[in-house]
Formats: sequence, structure tokens, C-alpha cells
Amino acid sequence: MTRKKYIMYMKTLPVGELKAKFSEILDNIKSGEEVVITYGKKRESIAVIIPYDKFKKKNKIKIGLLKDRKMKINDDYKMTEEELLNI
Repeated sequence: MTRKKYIMYMKTLPVGELKAKFSEILDNIKSGEEVVITYGKKRESIAVIIPYDKFKKKNKIKIGLLKDRKMKINDDYKMTEEELLNI
């Protein structure tokens, strides 16, 4: 499934409706629903609210991907741990 088709199946709400039904929307999100928030007369998509578990899975750092692979790092190469982990 392409990303475009995936977004079409999400519930889409304008900001005003999100504000009016916030508690109800949060209950839906807790049960796994994803919501696209739109804004303005053109209803431009500005954000997506997803359950935290899905966010956590998508942003999990995979450690050990280079284990047992040979590579050479030049002596003049410098990178902090924060840069390496993209913090």
C-alpha cells in the first residue's frame, strides 16, 4: 500500500472539530485510530496524531546493524555520540 492510499484511510478532522471533540478523539486514538488534522479554508493537512506505541516502534534505534562487518574509519574522522545517535 502506498503512503498516499494509507493516508486516505485515516480519519481527517479540521482543527475546530478536533477541539470540540478532543476527549472522544483521544479515546479513538487510544484504541489504535490515526487522525490527520487539517487547517484553513483549503483544509491543508498539517499534522497526524498516532497512538504512542506506533510512534515508538517507528522511531526505535536499531543497535548492532554493523556487527560482524568489516569497516575502516579514518583517523581524522570525528563525530560525537550525540551526532551519531542524531540527538
